[in-house]
Amino acid sequence: MLSRRTVIGGLAAGSLLARRARAAAPITIGVIIPLSGGAGRQGQDVANAVQAMATLINDDGSVLGRPIELLVRDDESTPAIGVAKANELASAGVAAVLEGWNSPVTLAMQPILARANVLDITMISKADAILASPANPLAIRLNSANAQDATIIAAYLKRRQPSGGNGRRLVFVTENDAYGNGAQHGIEAEIARAGLDYETVKTLKFPFPQTDFRVEVTAIRDAKPDVVVAINANEGAGLPAFLQQYAQAAVPAPLICTVGTVSPSVIETAGPAANGLISADIYFPDAEPFAGYRENQRFIAEMQKQFKTTPDKYMALGAAALEVWAKAAAAVGSLDREPVAEAIRGHTIAGTVFGDVAFSANGQMAHHYRIFTVADGKIVVER
Repeated sequence: MLSRRTVIGGLAAGSLLARRARAAAPITIGVIIPLSGGAGRQGQDVANAVQAMATLINDDGSVLGRPIELLVRDDESTPAIGVAKANELASAGVAAVLEGWNSPVTLAMQPILARANVLDITMISKADAILASPANPLAIRLNSANAQDATIIAAYLKRRQPSGGNGRRLVFVTENDAYGNGAQHGIEAEIARAGLDYETVKTLKFPFPQTDFRVEVTAIRDAKPDVVVAINANEGAGLPAFLQQYAQAAVPAPLICTVGTVSPSVIETAGPAANGLISADIYFPDAEPFAGYRENQRFIAEMQKQFKTTPDKYMALGAAALEVWAKAAAAVGSLDREPVAEAIRGHTIAGTVFGDVAFSANGQMAHHYRIFTVADGKIVVER
């Protein structure tokens, strides 16, 4: 048992470390995320979550005795603007950049940051090419990838597959970019690999900013599908609008939204139109095992303290991205890109918002999925 003197001494040492960290030159970390446009609301939430984690890390004595300072930039969900912001932060000498809501923006920024020798950690973007491009050989990603997500969607479709000869007509409503096309390709490949008897009878493609889906909804109804899969990462505007228009048209086919696209803000914006949809995700703040993780509890408390909100999956990924970087940098005693990346890739980082997290050799964080539905405006997780 620790004596009272030992406890007081430990508290005093912790307080001294925190004071020294505040007095030292800060470590600047860049954050590039959409703060305006269709994903602006969610991007601002992610930026807030990274700030909450920076507060926790700084309160714990920071990284290598130096406090973290964030430089947050708006990529406007546009590749060219993302490239400009990446160049700006690289010139500012940031130790790392946490980025990524839209896969095309991430893919455009990767070579810029790699050439500048800045560690690039993708928080959200899902395209499989993000970890496969030789332009960024030390890539790290926290969110699940399209290929991982496809497995859980195919598994759900297998459960729905009837034993008779009906009920196998599938329609995709797909965002026409690296994320959306990759997600559909992955799901169709998993359906084929699992030997499921589903036929894609129609694919309806749309640009990321689109909010009027009346033509697509009419085409869906005319196709008489048994299942509809929506692949739409425009959570601030596009996906809620699609859900509302789908409900207004009273399309009888069940709607599956791809993994990680149905946040609480989508449900709030869509209103009753979100009820009945099916999806899956990798983080639920109040469900086990997350509710039992100490770091998750601290993160939730800090988000409620600073921003009066309970974090969703996107906020948790933003916070964990900074947390993983900080733990790796502390472990190797360096801010240099290569040793920090190598401390993450192929290793397990203990004690994060997501618990103990394992990264594959290519920099992808592993995940466990849970299927959920929406009922009465609330997420209901399958047990």
